[in-house]
This record gives sequence, structure tokens and C-alpha cells, in this order.
Amino acid sequence: MTQIPATSPVDSALQSTSVNRFSDMSSEDFIRIIFTELANQDPLAPNDSGALLQQISSIRSIESDMQLIEQLKSLVTENQLAAASNLIGKHVTGLTINSDAVEGNVVSISREGETIAIKLDNGYSIPFESIDTISAAVPKPTTGVGTNAG
Repeated sequence: MTQIPATSPVDSALQSTSVNRFSDMSSEDFIRIIFTELANQDPLAPNDSGALLQQISSIRSIESDMQLIEQLKSLVTENQLAAASNLIGKHVTGLTINSDAVEGNVVSISREGETIAIKLDNGYSIPFESIDTISAAVPKPTTGVGTNAG
């Protein structure tokens, strides 16, 4: 005897499609739908205004959450930038964006999009989150130019 699954593949596809479409919808799109619904309602049997207010409250809550997420991202980036600036003059090892292992003394820090990049004295750049070790600056070897060998 075979069992019938609780949800069919069609139901699953419809659910995932509706979730994706809702997330693609902007608050302006949602408000446009609400006003279209209000304009086309039957005047003798109006829609429930309590439900409408609840939907608007939900929209504001979602927008507030989205603003909070953006502010938190900005705060994390600023925190990383401040922490990275303390690395100037230190010797670090880590991986480049191409996964090459490099090391060198930190000469500067830059922000590249949402990534904080650590610039090394040898020309390489390491994303802040890809640093493996931090130590005191390693002096560059001196050349024998200018020495008098007697």
C-alpha cells in the first residue's frame, strides 16, 4: 500500500514560488495593490478596515526590519574598519581573494564595497576576514649596497 504525501510536488512548487514572489515585492507594490483593492471594492460591502490597518502595520514592521539590517551591516563594516586600522605596521599572513597564501607588513586599509582590504608592503591585498596570523612588523632585509668591505 502506498502512502500519499502530505504535500504534492505541485503544492511545494506553488509555496516556494509565492514566497519568492512576495520577497521580490516592494512596499510600493504592496501599497499599490491595497489602493487598487480599495478603489475596486463594493461600496455596499466594504473590506475590513482592521485587516487593512494590520497589513499596513506589517509593511511598516518589515521596512523597519530592513532598515535595521542595513544599519547593522554599516555598524559591522565600521567596526571591521576600526579593527583593521590597528593592523597598520603589523606583519600578517592570510589568503588573497584568489586563495593565494601571502604575508607582509600592513601599509594601509581600504574599503572595497562591503569588504575591508588589508594592503601589504609587497603589493598584495588580503580581505580582513582572511587574515590567519598577526605579529610584530618584520623588517625588510637590507642590501649590501654602500658597505665597505675593507
